[in-house]
Amino acid sequence: MADLSLLQDSQEDTDGLLDFVSQDEMLTPLGRLDKYISSENIFNRQMVARSLLDTLRAVSEDERDCVSVLEQIDRLADDSEPTVRAELMEQIPHIAIFCQENRPSIPFAFSKYLLPIVVRYLSDQNNLVRKTSQAALLVLLEQELMERGDVESLVCPVLVDLTAPDSSDDVKTEAMAIICKVAPMVGRDVTERLFLPRFCEMCCDSRMFHVRKVCAANFGDMCGVVGGEATEELLLPRFFQLCSDNVWGVRKACAECFMTVSSASSPDVRRTKLSSLFISLISDPSRWVRQAAFQSLGPFISTFASPSSNASQFFRDEERSGAQTHSTDAEAVCAQQEPAGREEQDEDRAAQTAESLTADDSQKCLPSSSEEIPEQELFNSFHFWRTPIPRIDPELELLEEDRRPSAPALDRKHLQELIENLEPHIDDPDVKAQVDVLTAALRATALDSGLEDAFLEPRAARSNPFSSQQPSELLSADTQRRVTRDDDDSDASDCCLHPEDERKSKQQDVVPQALLEQYLSMTDPSRAQTVDMEIARHCAFSLPGVALTLGRQNWHCLRDTYETLASDMQWKVRRTLAFSIHELALILGDQLTAAHLVPIFNSFLKDLDEVRIGVLKHLYDFLKLLHQDTRRKYLYQLQEFLVTDNSRNWRFRSELAEQLVLLLELYSAQDVHDYLRPLALCLCTDRVSSVRWTSYRLVSEIIRKLSSCSSLLVSFLGELVEKFCHSQKWSGRQAFAFVCQLSIEEECLSLDQFSEHLLPPLLQLASDPVPNVRVLLAKTLRQTLLEREYFLSSVNCQQVALEHTLVALQTDVDKDVKYFASVHPGSTRLNEDAMSTTSSTEHLTSCGLCPRGPSLALLV
Repeated sequence: MADLSLLQDSQEDTDGLLDFVSQDEMLTPLGRLDKYISSENIFNRQMVARSLLDTLRAVSEDERDCVSVLEQIDRLADDSEPTVRAELMEQIPHIAIFCQENRPSIPFAFSKYLLPIVVRYLSDQNNLVRKTSQAALLVLLEQELMERGDVESLVCPVLVDLTAPDSSDDVKTEAMAIICKVAPMVGRDVTERLFLPRFCEMCCDSRMFHVRKVCAANFGDMCGVVGGEATEELLLPRFFQLCSDNVWGVRKACAECFMTVSSASSPDVRRTKLSSLFISLISDPSRWVRQAAFQSLGPFISTFASPSSNASQFFRDEERSGAQTHSTDAEAVCAQQEPAGREEQDEDRAAQTAESLTADDSQKCLPSSSEEIPEQELFNSFHFWRTPIPRIDPELELLEEDRRPSAPALDRKHLQELIENLEPHIDDPDVKAQVDVLTAALRATALDSGLEDAFLEPRAARSNPFSSQQPSELLSADTQRRVTRDDDDSDASDCCLHPEDERKSKQQDVVPQALLEQYLSMTDPSRAQTVDMEIARHCAFSLPGVALTLGRQNWHCLRDTYETLASDMQWKVRRTLAFSIHELALILGDQLTAAHLVPIFNSFLKDLDEVRIGVLKHLYDFLKLLHQDTRRKYLYQLQEFLVTDNSRNWRFRSELAEQLVLLLELYSAQDVHDYLRPLALCLCTDRVSSVRWTSYRLVSEIIRKLSSCSSLLVSFLGELVEKFCHSQKWSGRQAFAFVCQLSIEEECLSLDQFSEHLLPPLLQLASDPVPNVRVLLAKTLRQTLLEREYFLSSVNCQQVALEHTLVALQTDVDKDVKYFASVHPGSTRLNEDAMSTTSSTEHLTSCGLCPRGPSLALLV
């Protein structure tokens, strides 16, 4: 009995629930809205806010109902529950878009009902509601759903009021952030009148550094909106204050936006004021600030380029191809103690350069030769031990203990023996220093004997069998002049270059010399220890933009740095250079590329796969810039791309196939037949399907390339028939059908040549035991060949065989083969149509009305 009563109660509850649901369904959309908008259940009111858009769509045909829904939205906006208000604000942009699309039915809906809610929520006490309203405001501005007058009269004054001194710190910080994002959308006029005075005031806010940090992070955007005149008069003084702020996070934000600030400034201000300011950031006591400054150094240098060069294009893309930006979450470690052990040599060097940049004269940007340099500064690695070192000044006492006058007189043989003996212990820093000194002495002797090229040429070029440049061609003009001058001097000490002379050899007048020296120092090993382990990669990423700024006439300033980066032990650094070497080649031109970039390019070809992929992805872009004779030498090396460190790296081979398609236009038909053809056939038999299908397109393009030479074409087509059409593997026979289909669709060869060489073996595949091969054959015949009038006319000698093959495929045992060989592939009675067509042709043949077999007119 108890169980029975339980069942009855359960049945009654179910009936009550069903009655409730049925009553709910009986209500109109407005009725349900009125019922639940005043519910005491918070969840019900949230569901009302979430379903407002659906309700509007349901009543969109009636203007009065739409107005009623909008009035209910205004009522819901006064809800005391923050989650309900936040849910409503999330729906506001979608409702606004709907109102804009249905503007004739509900005019002025947004400005009268929705915009006041957004403006009111900007100052809501709840953080979640404020954040949601800010996001909604940005969406409305991006979609241009707000009238300019409404933005200026309603939104902007509220944002300015939220940044008043009596506002809370969180509200002030959020309001300033939203002002910086709204400024580019509202334009220069509104920004200068409403936002700029408060922005300048917030830059000097002494209460909360968070507000100053927000201003510093968005300083570049604000400069870009107001223009150069307002930037120099009002904003730059505040920017100088922010760069010297007591909080390192503010200074770091300034360093990160330095490029955009410089772009909005005049060239004179950029050279005389911003350069010295940037040097102070590079020498900042905080490691995080120095790290951000060095990352922005290359982009900042690019702003010195002429407007026509567009050097800053290398830094505006957020996605760094092959080299993603390394960022450190400084706030996560702000509690840690700042590194205090920064080397004194960095401080001295940065201080000297900062002082030298304060003068207006560009010549004063260089360190004064009359200044006394500490002895330890003369021996640091930045000045002496960076490779390659042309010469050593014998006046410097490099080896003070027992320095014998006969030491410089060692011949080349003895120096080489000493270096070979010390190389097994190269890991020892002291031994490495001795090896560097001996190597420099060996270079000095090479200069006297006219053999300097053996050491200045990169290692990869010396081992490259395809390098045809003479050693003298690999030297810059400046180096050759020094060699000629030194050969005329009989004194060995005169050929040694003083550090001051080495510095002068890298001087230019495009950017302040101090900035360039700081950029060149990014390859110094000490920088990795005191600034950032990834600093060399940032230098490599910035190098094309810096090279474009300096111009090819100043390439000698960057050549040593580029070669140092190309031999860096971190593969990520070399990978970055590999991805951008084609851009650098375009900047330098064919002569400098052949002399300086080709040897490094050759070394990248033998590097890790992570580096080789950068070269491979832009192989065509680089080779097309080379001379034809130099370009042809790489035909021998293309086969090396088939060998990878990991055989599962199939994307490497797929990229090779895509590049080979582009490379066809750079070589003659004979070279394509001799070198690219074997690679294409090898890729066609790859284990990965994606590589094979890409290679089939490569084969069809080779056919197009060889069509100009009949003998090469006939030979290649015969090889295709032998290797693929008669292959023991069904995938090879299927590949032959697909290549034939591509050759016709892409018009790679004439129809007469196709009918003579490829059509007969193609039709033989009709009896292939594998249905997949017959399916592709049916598609090729029905969808490609029979679309050409040539194969429907009696001129074609293969017409009879083509007719019989198509009939055989229409009666195939496999339904998929029948489908693609049928007369009407889109019909629902495919099999019946195919069978009826076959019966008709057989009847005509038996009656003697079709002596040559079934007509293609009936099959088409």
